[in-house]
Amino acid sequence: MPAPASIVEFVDLVTRSNVLEKRSLDDYLSKLTSTNDQPGSPKQLAQAMVRDGVLTNLQAGLILKGKWRNFVISNKYKLLEHLGTGGMGSVYLCEHVLMRRRVAVKVLPSDKITDPVVLERFYREARAVAALDHRNIVRAHDIDRDGDLHFLVLEYVDGSSLQWIVEKHGPLSLQRAVNYIRQAADGLQHAHEAGLVHRDIKPGNLLLDRSGLIKILDLGLARFFGDEGNITRKHDMNAVLGTADYLAPEQALDSGTVDIRGDIYSLGVTFYFLLAGRGPYQDGSLSQKLMWHQISQPKSIFEHRQDVPKKLWAVLEKMLAKDPAQRYQTPAEVVTALEPWDQGCPPPPEKEMPVLSAAAMGAGSTAHLPLMNRTTVVVRTPANTSPTPSSHWWSNRYVRIGAFAGGALLAALCGAIAVMITR
Repeated sequence: MPAPASIVEFVDLVTRSNVLEKRSLDDYLSKLTSTNDQPGSPKQLAQAMVRDGVLTNLQAGLILKGKWRNFVISNKYKLLEHLGTGGMGSVYLCEHVLMRRRVAVKVLPSDKITDPVVLERFYREARAVAALDHRNIVRAHDIDRDGDLHFLVLEYVDGSSLQWIVEKHGPLSLQRAVNYIRQAADGLQHAHEAGLVHRDIKPGNLLLDRSGLIKILDLGLARFFGDEGNITRKHDMNAVLGTADYLAPEQALDSGTVDIRGDIYSLGVTFYFLLAGRGPYQDGSLSQKLMWHQISQPKSIFEHRQDVPKKLWAVLEKMLAKDPAQRYQTPAEVVTALEPWDQGCPPPPEKEMPVLSAAAMGAGSTAHLPLMNRTTVVVRTPANTSPTPSSHWWSNRYVRIGAFAGGALLAALCGAIAVMITR
């Protein structure tokens, strides 16, 4: 449909979208007309509805483009905001229409559904998350499909990734870095006991919520011990899976057999990043990073800061050992090793947390939110159906490479004929 040219057309599209109950919409419009702040155009009405917590930025922006279909997924999940896009799809903040619970819905791109490897990996992520139940791991609620739309329903974490926090606000304090890494190690221990290896631990996959709780997310590359027969295992044999900046040396050689010690290495690189504000091998090409993980020792943390105790640096060095046998053998050992420096920490500052529209932040239905104080609201009209993310917790930037240009180097280094790297 064309973009609405009048307020009547805009209201008609809101009604068709089913994002609001008709009675709630009528009540809101009645209250709005009784004020002195009368909108004179569809855009002004959209701004008023966002300001007053009736529509979210995403909903208003799409309706202003004339879109009204697919605002409710599978008749259960009402679209609220776009949280971000990763290699395995886009993630949206949604509300269960009956339970009034906010969830994160991960949608597989339509151009990926014919790829059996991608499809199997998507459903494997669901199985991996469903097998786990731990306070430091994002929980799964459901997986379903609506026609050609495949989607995974996850716990929504109201917070930001450690990647975003460090990039925007700089290295963390010693107290915070130790506490967050220790929490992540506790979650990895639970995954380890369930027979699972994450294979993509990095700051972008560690979420910090408003209470200070760390949550591990994105198990799209996870592997179960003994899971040898599926199609992704056959593909993994000829691929390097992971993120170049955080990839364990042995994972570059054989992603299909890496064990929990690979996750410990990646967690160590993440720890280094939190303390230094940069990874040990951040600069350089993709091939250089893979090689440096194999043969190069990271620069001492003391080149970046002086407040790290020498014994704590020794813990980090052990996590970063090139030989898996020289690392901590389980995440539980990391938890124990970090205990002397973990004194807890207060909730993160508000400036590090995401800012959502009033309708998206509401705990209950957006249909019954009252009129709010009159403030100017800018509604962004999305250029397509993948709008600018409203949160900082799903901000992974994926690059999937089908065939690495430096094939000779990688073949010599890793014995792989295809590279699938996220960075």
